[in-house]
Amino acid sequence: MMAWLQLWTTGLLATMALTIITAQDSGLPGVERENLGPADIVKKESHPVLFRQKRDWIWNSLYVEEEKPVVTPLKIGRLKTDKSVTGGHFKIDGEGANDIFIVDNKGDLFVTKSLDREQKNAYHLTAMMLDASGNRIENPGEFVVQVTDINDNTPVFTQSYNGSIEERSRIGKTVVEVKATDADDPTTANAELRYSLTHGDISAFEIDSITGVISCKINTLDRETREEYVVVVKAQDMRGLASGSTATTSVTIKITDINDNIASFTRTKYDLNVPENHKVDETIGILELVDKDEIQNKEPIFTIQNLNSNIFKIEPNQNKDGNLVLKEALDFEKTNSYSFTVRMKENVRTPADNTNTAVTSAQVNINVLDVDEPPIFSEDMYNFNVKEEMHVNNIGFIKARDPDRANKTIQFSIMQPDCPIGINRLTGQLYTLRNLDREDKPTHMFQVKAQEEPSGLESVVKVNINVQDVNDNEPELRVDDIYICENDESNTIIGTLTATDKDDQPVAFTFSLASENSNFSIRNYGNGTAALIVKQGPFSLDDPKSYKVDIRVSDGGHPSKSSVSTVSIGICQCDANRNRTYCKPEARRMGVSVHALTAILLCILTILVIVILFVMRKRYQKDSLANMKNSGEIHEQLVTYDEEGGGEMDTNGYDVSILTSACHDGSLLRHQDHRPHPSLYAMVQKPHHHTQPTACKGDMAAMIDVKKDEADHDRDGFPYDTLHIYGYEGPESLAGSLSSLGSSSTGSNLDYDFLNDWGPRFRTLAELYGVDGPDYYHQY
Repeated sequence: MMAWLQLWTTGLLATMALTIITAQDSGLPGVERENLGPADIVKKESHPVLFRQKRDWIWNSLYVEEEKPVVTPLKIGRLKTDKSVTGGHFKIDGEGANDIFIVDNKGDLFVTKSLDREQKNAYHLTAMMLDASGNRIENPGEFVVQVTDINDNTPVFTQSYNGSIEERSRIGKTVVEVKATDADDPTTANAELRYSLTHGDISAFEIDSITGVISCKINTLDRETREEYVVVVKAQDMRGLASGSTATTSVTIKITDINDNIASFTRTKYDLNVPENHKVDETIGILELVDKDEIQNKEPIFTIQNLNSNIFKIEPNQNKDGNLVLKEALDFEKTNSYSFTVRMKENVRTPADNTNTAVTSAQVNINVLDVDEPPIFSEDMYNFNVKEEMHVNNIGFIKARDPDRANKTIQFSIMQPDCPIGINRLTGQLYTLRNLDREDKPTHMFQVKAQEEPSGLESVVKVNINVQDVNDNEPELRVDDIYICENDESNTIIGTLTATDKDDQPVAFTFSLASENSNFSIRNYGNGTAALIVKQGPFSLDDPKSYKVDIRVSDGGHPSKSSVSTVSIGICQCDANRNRTYCKPEARRMGVSVHALTAILLCILTILVIVILFVMRKRYQKDSLANMKNSGEIHEQLVTYDEEGGGEMDTNGYDVSILTSACHDGSLLRHQDHRPHPSLYAMVQKPHHHTQPTACKGDMAAMIDVKKDEADHDRDGFPYDTLHIYGYEGPESLAGSLSSLGSSSTGSNLDYDFLNDWGPRFRTLAELYGVDGPDYYHQY
């Protein structure tokens, strides 16, 4: 078993001496001190020691100062053991072993790099001794290399600081606490900070050197004099010694406001002119105040002297000035001026600075101005009662007066044109224009206008007419499903009768039979209901008779109103509890109301009128079409000219020669001699390079103009498109128009020889439109 020694830099000299003595008494070699500097101190950590000690690990204090330059490996201690082995050597493992820390064969421990305590303050290593073959001779021993701190970090303020304090605060009141940090070892003086104020307004504030709390140094802070202070705080380590590192920060301190000044009137007298028609509860003037405090601490309280407080009042506005408000309407004819004193006070927290200089009262003089005012009604709203269904000549009076001294004439009128109430324009007396019906409208509301003459000033007032009820409606019978059973005996109750009344009056309904010859009777209960009772039974479903009863209902009003209703009673088969199991179907009568019948007759009459007009129009159009057909064969040829022909050999479908006959008195131009002429199909007109002659305008053209004029002026005539068809047929076609109205065979400038190249089918067309010889032609 071996004893362990661990060395620390914080050990005491006495402990080091005790360790040396202990080592000598146990027969172990003494600790060899190395030249490690004054900070290397040996400390022994005691462990249980057995009586039989064979081996011990012994080495020097292992401490390294941070940031120490290392050019070559620096020896920091030696590892020793009490066992001597030839060829043995040491080996270390752990944090930084064989990199930051190395050991030679003698056991000397070296550091190879500069260390930083703020990154790592201790390294845990394990030492062992090996023989020449690499076998472990001794159990490994653990040790720690401590990195000692130096003052290599300056204090740091991690945030900015701002504070506030009320004016006139007591001495010692905390403003704000500042804090700085230092990365050095907090157990040493290197990280112990001290605070102080170095610049700024240090006469008003102080700081606790240890806690960093800034507090008020005086009790005379005044926001109205100065609103802001700036102080500079210095933090220094090494307990504030001159050798310590420092850091500074600026702290802004705001002085907040309190109500320590009395508001003051800007004037001692206020003169106001107010028209007499100024509206109530509206401002007539502003009493301005000045206050050195901020707006939230401006808290004036106003009072009006003498009885004028019943007419005027003062309310603070958004700026905390006094709004002079009218409480009652002014009347120039009664009082034309007012004069009163307004006093103001304010509750301040401390004795005010301006107690002797503040103006806390002001004189207010109000001059009332005369204006031409509209009429004034005697009441704000008028209410009258009128009985329904009665013509009332005097409902009541609407009264209004001219408030001015002129006392002008006033005329009244009702603003709603459909109002059932009328008014006398001069006296304001109300009367009914027609009978009122409470059940239709129980209340009539309208507005009456009073207008001065001749100024035209007017006022309006609301009027309510409450229509009072009279007993003018007949009661209405209400019955449940009433039926009789085959086995109903005498005095069987078959249903309950009730009634309703539209009138708004107390009623006492009574029920009775309107006819005497009935197999039923009525029993009144006295509470507005009655029972319908069978006089004699039983009944039979085979009886073809239908059961009906006429019931009279009286409301008992003044005057009394009654009505008669017919109640149909069904007959059924019932069980012992009078529950229906089967009922005889009731014969239903089909009927049509007068209104429905009138609507049907009107529809039938309308349909008949439409049919007659349609037939007449068709007949008129038919006659017009017949006249068109009789207008002549020439017109027929023009209308049907665009129809499809019978083929290439069809030369008779359209005799264009008729059109040609219109020229030259309708006769065809022919030679005087009777020599045979070439076939029409063989005469092909060759193109000539001269302008096309104008077609003759004969009777045909005149007829076309007449028809065109008729079509333009006759709304009901058939629309003729003859000129449109023949005048503009095929304008976009390369072949041009086929119409003969605007061309002639002699004036054609087209060469139709190309049609011969198209085959036999087109050769005939080429012969038709081509004519040789100057003295033989047809016009198409």
